Amino acid sequence: MGIGLGIILLVLGLILVTGAVDLPASIDDVVAGNTLGWILVVVGALAIVLALVMNQQRTRTTHVEERRTDGL
Repeated sequence: MGIGLGIILLVLGLILVTGAVDLPASIDDVVAGNTLGWILVVVGALAIVLALVMNQQRTRTTHVEERRTDGL
């Protein structure tokens, strides 16, 4: 999961939480839209934070090249 997926999940969650889109009755009977929205908001925020942490670790990584020659 990257930053882009985290943003998409966050936006979808906020749309469901605010009630901007009504779910069809068949889906609304099974899953509460408000609860699903909050779950998507939390997962989206977590995905963004994890992507930023992993990016930060990747930039701090150093590579060491070691060359060995024969003593001839």
